Amino acid sequence: MIVVVSQAWTLDDGAHADGYMRTYESFLEFHRLCAGFAGRKLLRGQEDRTHFTNLRFFNTLADYDTLILRPGYADFINQMGSHLKPYTSSPKEYMDVVFDDGGAA
Repeated sequence: MIVVVSQAWTLDDGAHADGYMRTYESFLEFHRLCAGFAGRKLLRGQEDRTHFTNLRFFNTLADYDTLILRPGYADFINQMGSHLKPYTSSPKEYMDVVFDDGGAA
């Protein structure tokens, strides 16, 4: 299993953070239609409420690559991006899951 980890900072900790979270939630069904999708988690900073960490779990990296090539993917990304501070690099990392106790909610 792999996890795609990305970081995001919203324009504020109010309306834009709420909009980002709503769009993230509405993006779930799009993910569920992709073979190999194994779940998502969105984490929010306690100290910096504009900071979010997005965890997307897939059976393989190829499964994730299939997701991002689906028609409509860029539309969701652009909707979420409208709530984010601009950045010049893609704060994304691909990681292997090496241990999972199955207990995290």
